[in-house]
Amino acid sequence: MISEKSAPVSLQLYAKAILIRSVEQRLLELFKEGRLFGTVHTCIGQEWTGVAVAESLKDGDLIFSNHRCHGHYLAKTGDVEGLIGEIMGKQNGMCGGRGGSQHICSQGFYSNGIQGGIVPVAAGLAMSQKMRGTGFIAVVFIGDGTLGEGALYETLNIASKWELPLLVVLENNYYAQSTSQRETLAGNILTRGEAFGIKSAHANTWETEDLMAAAARSVDYVRNECRPLFLQIDTYRLMAHSKGDDDRDPEEVKEYWAKDPIELFRQQTASKDIDEIDRKIRVSIDAAVSKSDATPYSAMSEVNEEDPTSTVVEWEPTCIPSTDRMVNAIHLSLQRNMERNDNIILIGEDIEGPYGGAFKVTKNLSQEFPGRVRNTPISESALVGLGNGLALNGLLPVCEVMFGDFLGLAFDQLLNHASKFRYMYNDQVRVPLVVRTPMGGKRGYGPTHSQSIEKHFMGLPGTRMLALHSRFDPGLVYDEVFVSIDRPTIIIENKLLYGLRVSDQVPGGFLLEHSHEQFPTTRIRPLSPPDLTVLCYGGMLIDVERAIQELCDEHEILCEVICPLQLYPFNPWPVIESLQTTRKLLIVEEGINFASLGSELLAQIAEHQPGILQQVCRVASPKHPIPSSGPLEKQCLPGEHHVVATALKMINS
Repeated sequence: MISEKSAPVSLQLYAKAILIRSVEQRLLELFKEGRLFGTVHTCIGQEWTGVAVAESLKDGDLIFSNHRCHGHYLAKTGDVEGLIGEIMGKQNGMCGGRGGSQHICSQGFYSNGIQGGIVPVAAGLAMSQKMRGTGFIAVVFIGDGTLGEGALYETLNIASKWELPLLVVLENNYYAQSTSQRETLAGNILTRGEAFGIKSAHANTWETEDLMAAAARSVDYVRNECRPLFLQIDTYRLMAHSKGDDDRDPEEVKEYWAKDPIELFRQQTASKDIDEIDRKIRVSIDAAVSKSDATPYSAMSEVNEEDPTSTVVEWEPTCIPSTDRMVNAIHLSLQRNMERNDNIILIGEDIEGPYGGAFKVTKNLSQEFPGRVRNTPISESALVGLGNGLALNGLLPVCEVMFGDFLGLAFDQLLNHASKFRYMYNDQVRVPLVVRTPMGGKRGYGPTHSQSIEKHFMGLPGTRMLALHSRFDPGLVYDEVFVSIDRPTIIIENKLLYGLRVSDQVPGGFLLEHSHEQFPTTRIRPLSPPDLTVLCYGGMLIDVERAIQELCDEHEILCEVICPLQLYPFNPWPVIESLQTTRKLLIVEEGINFASLGSELLAQIAEHQPGILQQVCRVASPKHPIPSSGPLEKQCLPGEHHVVATALKMINS
């Protein structure tokens, strides 16, 4: 452990702080010259926070930073060329120019410009270190503005309860962009961590010796005790929040310039030492700018490799070996894959035994795999964020969100983190994250527990969405996910399916087939040419099958059903192939049809096969909340009778 006595700060460390400032000043010049893109958030005045923390870390420790990340990155890596090239949008940047100023990744360092959301991701990194017994820690840098974000407090609670080796460094510069914390901050900063039983420490950037010692003690505590610590570092941003906009009182800024430790160091240090530091830094920065000038800009990424390249669909009749209930099939797949792969971790609300989740999918798995099935607080943002961090560091987390309606609370983690890490970090990482959740109504749970909101998460670049149904073994789906996953994957499990048995017993006179795809499309086709093509997915397949049986038996109308397992990326060609015969399309979805999968299908049909459609109708939920009253819910949500009535209207019109 470091001595409580603060040691003098070395010339070498001052040189590192001056390097950070000099790079930031050059970046502002490059921005004025029109050679940078977007914006630049400099840390001029705050350099010592990054220096102090980085100096105490080991190789193998991980850092997650925020929009004001340049100083933290340089303090850890010294990579001037990689940083300048990245911000100039050039291929020699550490992320190939994809991430820019706020989104960087290299040498165990990550950053993202979304305040608050980075904290649970960093906690996931810390959790992965603890689970693997590495002895390394994770650090997350936040600003005082982040104290308004709920994800921070969700994470502090979990980090404390689970004793994660996480150092939370709060750079208190008194402003959130242009707003003084006097206007927005209630209470005491340090007591926020203490409220969760987290030890706190306090230092500032004007007393550099004490800051270095406090940072060292904080890192040692987190590492040796394997517990979180909240370190508040008071500092001041001497330049604008971003580029040149600054509404603060000039006299206030002037006061902080007067006591800036780097300026004081320059005044109190021999000129030959300062000149030599400046010379080396200038050479390094000039070389980095010249190299970046001579390097091509960031290139477009390749087209998604899963976009369909063939318009030919191969089908084969399928016999389903499993006749188990779907809930058991999912449970058994989780069980056998956890036995096979120690990296699989299950986290969610109430998923440990004996309860085993709201729908009993994880029943008893916590007893079979101690420490790998964890109950979380009611904190959807934090639990999916933890999953992101676990996935970034090589584990395979499965996050259960108890009801699909609650997925909105984790939207930021999917939209701004999970779906973007691989691209903006230039393919240096993978995010093998599984988020599974029950969706849908018809159980009387009312407006906030019965929705089908998957469309809001469909189409996030770099992700996959699957919707289970009863004509394809969900255990096989999970088996394939676990052996091939290379991206965030959202799996929709309709609530009504859990108690059903997986079966290939389709209506009489129809044949069950599956396409030759990684996640097959199911086709239920009549033995004679069909009159109507029906698209559905997930739990709606039950109602559609009943409807096509009635249409066949009572009205002699033959329907061909296309039920995709993979909703995104979406392959329209099974539907297009069917339309070549029927020319009529009925789309059946449980959610509201505006901006839905059906809408996307119609757009792709118009793009790929204009003129093929003679008639189209949609069956979906009405545009108002789902009633709790059973009879009214049955009337509102699409069912067998809605499908039959619409099909008859189409055929007889």
